[in-house]
Amino acid sequence: MSGFDQLHPDLQHHIANSLGWQSLRPFQEEVIPEILSQKHLVVLAPTAGGKTEAAVFPLLSRMLSEQWTGLSVLYLCPLKALLNDLDLRLTRYCSLVGRRSGLWHGDVTQTERKRIASEPPDVLLTTPESLEVILMSRRLDPATLFGQLRAVVVDEVHAFAGDDRGWHLQAVVERASAKSEHAVQRIGLSATVGNPAELTQWLAGSQPGERGHYVRPSDHLAEADVQVDYVGTLDNAALVISKLHRGEKRLVFIDSRAGAEKLSAELNKLAVPAFVTHGSLSKQHRRAAEEAFRSRSDCVIVATSVLELGIDVGDLDRVIQVGAPVTVSSFLQRMGRTGRRDPSKRNCLFLAVRHDSLLVAAALVEMWKTGFVEPTQPPPSPFHVLAQQLMAITLQEGGTSADRWYDEVKRVPAFAEMAPEEVQELFAFMLAETVLAQEQGVLRLGTLGEQKYGRKNYLKLFSVFMTEPLFRVVHGREEIGQIDELTLTIRKQGRRLFLLGGRTWEIEEVDWQKRLVRVREVRTDASVMFSSVPPGLGYPLCQAMRGVLASKYDRPWWSRRATEKIAEKRGESPWLEVDKTTLLRSGEGGLEWWTFGGVGVNATLANSLAAVLRQSIKHSPFSLEFPRGVRSGVILQAIAQLAAGGPAMPPEVDERMLYAVKFSECVPHSLALRMLERRVADPENLKRLLEQPIAERTVEPRDKAHSQSENR
Repeated sequence: MSGFDQLHPDLQHHIANSLGWQSLRPFQEEVIPEILSQKHLVVLAPTAGGKTEAAVFPLLSRMLSEQWTGLSVLYLCPLKALLNDLDLRLTRYCSLVGRRSGLWHGDVTQTERKRIASEPPDVLLTTPESLEVILMSRRLDPATLFGQLRAVVVDEVHAFAGDDRGWHLQAVVERASAKSEHAVQRIGLSATVGNPAELTQWLAGSQPGERGHYVRPSDHLAEADVQVDYVGTLDNAALVISKLHRGEKRLVFIDSRAGAEKLSAELNKLAVPAFVTHGSLSKQHRRAAEEAFRSRSDCVIVATSVLELGIDVGDLDRVIQVGAPVTVSSFLQRMGRTGRRDPSKRNCLFLAVRHDSLLVAAALVEMWKTGFVEPTQPPPSPFHVLAQQLMAITLQEGGTSADRWYDEVKRVPAFAEMAPEEVQELFAFMLAETVLAQEQGVLRLGTLGEQKYGRKNYLKLFSVFMTEPLFRVVHGREEIGQIDELTLTIRKQGRRLFLLGGRTWEIEEVDWQKRLVRVREVRTDASVMFSSVPPGLGYPLCQAMRGVLASKYDRPWWSRRATEKIAEKRGESPWLEVDKTTLLRSGEGGLEWWTFGGVGVNATLANSLAAVLRQSIKHSPFSLEFPRGVRSGVILQAIAQLAAGGPAMPPEVDERMLYAVKFSECVPHSLALRMLERRVADPENLKRLLEQPIAERTVEPRDKAHSQSENR
């Protein structure tokens, strides 16, 4: 029996007649029985591939067959704009079978909220933050509202699971599920996840029941047209965009707000109708630009990652990426905006404006060609989220039992897995600092808790984990770009220098709460292989970049200009080998270990080896630089000890980073620092790197000639 045949007859009728669909997509046919069996499920399929219908149709079918009443389904999205796009579709699907859907987020009117409270819909679309508002509202009874909850659908689940917002989502979903009289099925939807089985386990949380995942089979290589070009400057990128694909609708991604503004201005100068959208613009401005783009055909919209998720901007013909993102997942999300109309293909054209972003683009495509997608890893030890949830539960319940509060929160796996002594340390600190108070066995907000989060300030408990893990970099009034918070978390001695946009910058001041870095430009004579790769690069991408440089083969999807530039970069590093790290000695006696280990791995290596050698070691995502005078034999012995199981020292973290962590003031200082250290560390990839053989090489400083080698 097909999946369609297993749906309720009324729903079958409306799919065929009211919607006019001749058939469901093959993957939808396969997913429907899985959801009807009440299995917890993560569904992976390309953007605009029909995942929403694959989840909603079987839930509507169960709603009819089992005669569900009241609010039965929560549909959670990371963005209000996504909810707005889905609202019309779900309203129609529900109305076809005599059911209702509702929408609740910060822009929904009080009138509509009162209507939802008095007449709960069958399906409610909302965000995790708005769900917590509902749970804590004194005008609503959560037990009544969520008493008949049967299922939770999480759209773009990967966008939650990789950061603290995912733990917050889990916590509020557990609190809503606890009010239900039924087991609550959980369904996650995504286009890009590298570890769906682990993500399903994470999503299911404390709920009983079978776990599973569905990955839509596809010939991803045949279904996409991907090209990599090198254009050298942003002006050249604008010129290429103006000449390519005229008459078509083009979405151009660029990972800088300043770059987005400049590129759109250059396109307009070239008589190309161009719109721009990014996070610094007002909501009204973004909405106007997106609507104007949606209603036209021959035009361009330049965007940062704000359009990466599935916000509807109409049918697209082309995606162009200026520079490169730093994950395959992000690349797939962006490319997934195309190819929605038959017979068009999904496509992406990379236009690299610097040689470093060219290497990143080439590496991303290599990873994608092998089928690799980064695993989604929830951040460890979310002590600050536990503190926030303890305060939220206290407010929600009007006080909670001092003996049983942990039973309330341990349904979230991350909280249950915390060491008991760490949980007790957190709890004791919150009492000592009067964040909480205990009266006759009942926990309430204490004096400090009331001042910060009680009464008028209780809204500070909401919308708390939505900040991107990025800091804006500004030079005077000019925005240079963005850097990953991991770069600032790791403590470095002396001047804080980094490379961005092809220039060297020194950090003058960090406004941690505003997530703003003020810099000044500095001149340096240092010869660096990588001058402007965005910080925060991880192990898989750095390893792939080494693969591009060490390979002798060109790729048919590289343009002539890209091929020539990559050949030039290969010529600067002839000593690199695939699947080996390189201990490089220059003719001047300096030693560098080229690991391509990424930020976390190399920071751990530098700190661990510094403890053995008793000297500080400079590091980047690609290499470690040892002080002059340290012999290669000593370094190799220290590395061997570490590889044999010697203690790995996590990087020292800059405690000022805690100012950028929500609710860190509710967590003991030592515990908060421990959390940062665990998040910087990358033990699994550290082990992988230490298993690689080390090649020793010597190069002359003038011609970089390869003069001697010895493999170890």
